[in-house]
Amino acid sequence: MIQTERLILRPYRESDRDPFAALNGDPRVGEWLGGVLDRVASDALMDRIQAHIAERGWGLWAAERRADARLVGFIGLSTVAEGALPIGPAVEMGWRLAPDAWGGGLATEGARAALAWGLAHIDTPEIVAFTGATNLNSQAVMRRIGMTPDPARDFDHPRLAPDHPLRRHVVYVARRPPGS
Repeated sequence: MIQTERLILRPYRESDRDPFAALNGDPRVGEWLGGVLDRVASDALMDRIQAHIAERGWGLWAAERRADARLVGFIGLSTVAEGALPIGPAVEMGWRLAPDAWGGGLATEGARAALAWGLAHIDTPEIVAFTGATNLNSQAVMRRIGMTPDPARDFDHPRLAPDHPLRRHVVYVARRPPGS
C-alpha cells in the first residue's frame, strides 16, 4: 500500500467492483482507451490486475481518495510482456481515473508516488508510460512526474485500426539513477 496526501493505492476489494465497472464503462474514459468495457470485461480486468498484484506484490493499485474512501480509479505499475506491444518487455506506469477526479492533480500525485516506489523496489533499469499521441493530458502527467519523451520508441498500437485516432502512441521513460 502507498499513501499520499490525498490517495491510498491499495489492492482491490470485492466492494470495488461496482465503481470499477462504472469507471470502465464511462464513455469519457473509454474515449482515451479505444472503447468502454462492459461489466464482464471490467470484472475480468480487475481479476487480472489483482492476480498480478498477488503474484508480484505490486501492480495497478486501486486508487482510493482518502477524504471520502471512494475508489476513483487505479494508479500503478504493470508489466508489458515481450511481443504484447512493440515496447515489451517493460514495466509500465499507468493510471485511469473517473472523470470527476480529473483535473485536480490526483493522477500526478498518485503516479509520482507509484513511480518512485517502482524505481526503488522493482529490479528494472527503467519504467515506461505510453498513451495516444493526442492524449495531451496524460502526457502532461508524464512530464510532471519526471518522465521524458522517448520518440525512438513511439509505436502504432497493434490492437487499434489503422485509421483509429489513438493508434499512434508516444512513449515516455523514467530511468533508475546510475548506481542505485
